[in-house]
Amino acid sequence: MNVELAQVTGRDGDVAYNLARTLALIEACAADTELLVLPETYLTGFPTKDNVAQIAEPLDGPTLTRVQQAATARGIAVAVGFAEVHDGRFYNTTVLITPEHGIALHYRKTHLWSGEREVFDAGDRMSTVVWRGVRVGLLICYDIEFPETARALGQLGAQLLIVTNGNFDPYGPTHRTCVMARALENQAFAVMVNRVGQGDDGLVFAGGSAVVDPFGDLLVEAGRDEATLRLTLDLTLLAKAREPYVYDRHQRMRLSGEVVETGERRELLIGS
Repeated sequence: MNVELAQVTGRDGDVAYNLARTLALIEACAADTELLVLPETYLTGFPTKDNVAQIAEPLDGPTLTRVQQAATARGIAVAVGFAEVHDGRFYNTTVLITPEHGIALHYRKTHLWSGEREVFDAGDRMSTVVWRGVRVGLLICYDIEFPETARALGQLGAQLLIVTNGNFDPYGPTHRTCVMARALENQAFAVMVNRVGQGDDGLVFAGGSAVVDPFGDLLVEAGRDEATLRLTLDLTLLAKAREPYVYDRHQRMRLSGEVVETGERRELLIGS
């Protein structure tokens, strides 16, 4: 699977700017790229409690519609975050848009960092979908500091963990360690894409976007500047990592929650 990581700057609250950059990145993808990953809430930037109602959009809103059109035209999948509004509530959401199915998967961040709790509601489920023969799960930033989030996806059979990130100084090393651990623990690939530059609130985003293989080894890692990383995931490593033992089979303490399957989508409901 040919993957591109777009480690880029963004503008909080400037949907037009962020959308234009997203469309340009889709257009600039290499001819053989299958999946493009962008940072957490990239399309909207991080909202505040004062402006979230103005910039948040539903899943069928105009911004995601434009991204879907561009992804379909290029024949690639795109994972990107945005501020979502649904039934009057606001969520920190990441979507996986595929050329075959449009929004094939959406995930609402379940572990809100302290600064988000007055802006967003937390999601209530972990979600995966099969795309091109690989079961994909989504995580967002702070989620990866909790082993249970990736473990829930692992219980659902995830082979590729996509992490949209908005991690800032001084926590870059924390997420570097966490993403390697989450891949190793679940014998899955992990693709983490972070933002760079400075946000409106003065936070400095740490970069460090990375891809980790199912053995927990770093395959590629970005610095602190804007960068586009391209690589091919060798999917045969999934089986090789699980040849001597499979953690999911040997795990004695399972996470609770109702599993719901709808077509290629599989979810674990985790409640409040």
